[in-house]
Amino acid sequence: MKKESLRKLLIVTAYAIAMGFFEAAVVIYLRNLFYPNGFNFPLKGFIEPYILSVEWIREIATIIMLITIGMLAGKKFYEKIAYFVYSFAIWDIFYYVFLKMYLNWPSSLLTWDILFMVPWPWVGPVLAPLLCTILMIITTFIIINFEDKGIKVKVKLTEWILVIIGMIIILFTWMYDYGMLIFNNGFAKDFFTLATNPRFIEVVDNYIPSYFNWPLFLLGLFVSSLGVLLFYIRMKKGKRSR
Repeated sequence: MKKESLRKLLIVTAYAIAMGFFEAAVVIYLRNLFYPNGFNFPLKGFIEPYILSVEWIREIATIIMLITIGMLAGKKFYEKIAYFVYSFAIWDIFYYVFLKMYLNWPSSLLTWDILFMVPWPWVGPVLAPLLCTILMIITTFIIINFEDKGIKVKVKLTEWILVIIGMIIILFTWMYDYGMLIFNNGFAKDFFTLATNPRFIEVVDNYIPSYFNWPLFLLGLFVSSLGVLLFYIRMKKGKRSR
């Protein structure tokens, strides 16, 4: 790997770690306000609409900031994607590192967490997103390594499809629990007023997710990994044939 790429990775790493602390700090404040005795399920209703809207915008803003560092660090299209994916992975890892440092949470990698809030809560064991970060980091190094060797990176449609299908499967496992609460209980038609819907708040107050679909999640991770593997093998063969 070229020195320039190593320098960029160090800068992006520092940025992502700082972002991880920023994210952890916000969550520490929120848990102190809403879960002073420690975070656990069931969720305590739905937070006030104006706070929820701020939280949605904050989460979207965080993703935009990670996309921005990727665009600044990379020169070519796939480099930009690689640095974004890398920053996302490091941010996520250190988010949990800082929560462990300051709150001694999670108690284990199988502890359930709220992973995202848009458009409704995504939940799953902490281990699930951390497994995804491994693939993200590996993918980043593959792309940057090829670019540094002067090999033009090109992802074929089949490889894209595999990665995207895998991502959709993974997202489904995270969004399933609260999505089913909304759709199975007839709340979909009142989606934009759920934060003030007493029936929905009562349902949330009594719901504890207990089963994570690991087989489906691992299938999604495998499908995405297969897309990355096929990309790597094809690019490697192309390099040897030159």
